[in-house]
Amino acid sequence: MKYPIGIQNFGEIRRNGFAYVDKTALVYKMASEGKYYFLSRPRRFGKSLLLSTIESYLAGEKELFEGLAIDRLEQEWIKHPILHLDLNTEKYDTPEALDSKLNGFLAEHEAIYGKDDYRRTLGTRFEGLIRRVFEKTGHRVVILVDEYDKPILQAIGNDALQTEYRNTLKAFYGALKSCDRYIRFAFLTGVTKFGK
Repeated sequence: MKYPIGIQNFGEIRRNGFAYVDKTALVYKMASEGKYYFLSRPRRFGKSLLLSTIESYLAGEKELFEGLAIDRLEQEWIKHPILHLDLNTEKYDTPEALDSKLNGFLAEHEAIYGKDDYRRTLGTRFEGLIRRVFEKTGHRVVILVDEYDKPILQAIGNDALQTEYRNTLKAFYGALKSCDRYIRFAFLTGVTKFGK
């Protein structure tokens, strides 16, 4: 049996015959019983793999789950629209770095789902995007955020930049509360407690 050392993508693990410890009954339980989840754990604890597993499940990729616990539990396999933001892939050393990352995420999805010209801030654009995804697909949206706290962690020692990032992210994540009725499931990962 091959071990998936360093592999954080559920589909790759399943398609290539790597060993997988079946946690899908817990994934099913999370998605069935809750809506908002936040997971704070140290690096290398499997947060990204769990997020990838949830993404494959809620995207309706049934074939990846054959023989796993969730295969017996799930009956519908609905393909939900997914907005996946990975904040791990940027060097956050200026206020513009975070703005650029969030703008890129929004622009990528606005190219598919449209844009409201009157929404100009990152937070209101995210709010509009969530609503439009729901309206265009007829399904509530799944929102996945990996490394939600990466910009703040990279700005440790720079109080002004940390404050700037906190204010930007607070407004951006505020869209989740405003769009509750359009959201099927939201999962955020990071290494620090959300309240900090």
